[in-house]
Amino acid sequence: MKIRMKLVFPLLVVVAAGLAMAHPPLFLWSVSLIVPLLGIAMFGMGMTLVPEDFKIVLKSPRIILAGLLAQYAVMAGLAWMLAKTFNLPPGLAAGVILVGTSPGGTSSNLMTYIARGDVALSVAMTACSTLAAPLATPFLTLMLAGQWLDVNVWGMLFSIIKIVIIPVALGMAFNRFSGRYSKKAVKYVPLISMTAIIIIVGAVVALNESKLLFVAGITVAVVVTHNLSGLVLGYLAGRLFGFSTRQCRTLSLEVGLQNSGLSTSLAKIHFAAMPEAMIPAAIFSIWHNISGALLAGYWSGKPVKTEEKNV
Repeated sequence: MKIRMKLVFPLLVVVAAGLAMAHPPLFLWSVSLIVPLLGIAMFGMGMTLVPEDFKIVLKSPRIILAGLLAQYAVMAGLAWMLAKTFNLPPGLAAGVILVGTSPGGTSSNLMTYIARGDVALSVAMTACSTLAAPLATPFLTLMLAGQWLDVNVWGMLFSIIKIVIIPVALGMAFNRFSGRYSKKAVKYVPLISMTAIIIIVGAVVALNESKLLFVAGITVAVVVTHNLSGLVLGYLAGRLFGFSTRQCRTLSLEVGLQNSGLSTSLAKIHFAAMPEAMIPAAIFSIWHNISGALLAGYWSGKPVKTEEKNV
């Protein structure tokens, strides 16, 4: 039931985007809630984590490091190349790069489960890339987007700590110390997180409705290319390092699926003069859930040989 509900998620995101495009007032009220909503989603992510999830970091540091390198180097580098190749205007270029420099998205954990990948590894990689974000995201954004606009590195760093790290830490603490209340609440975390992302996408589309018709074509092309390239290169990186099929599938989904909610929030806070910087993240939120679900569904019908060993 849970899996079926989450597979409907991409459809609900598309519906929300369509409604926001057709009648922006339906979501304009929620523009000021973009940052708090992401904080709620991150708190929910923290509630699903326990210290044991990080044991794999000690057991398999090589694959975690490879995943972090692929996560940030591949996606950030691709974003910069696409922004230059398509000659994007400053706002859209900054938005694409913000998506590329963001950590992995939590939807990768579900997609990995469906794809018969390594779920424990997926959770550990998502958590590690999220913890690395306060340093990796601002400095990579400065390096790659600084040619288009001023990047407040320290402001972005503290923003990530406030809207990602602190909520995740509080969620983990709640899970650790609240006992039975946490077990009851965690059942509702996926629904709350999905609702938050749906509202965020609707808000971004509503805010940029007048601009979307003019930039949607080229932006969709960039976002789709970025995402599909990340999925392919993530898998190939796993093969290059000699990882198992399950681990390669996991790495593919971790690299290709980004935390677009974070890039939306950062664009709203730090690039407020160019609201179009939020558009790539909104489109990515829609597309990467569709592509991730399709790829995971394909892999779910391709069993992994039981004798294959993990790294």
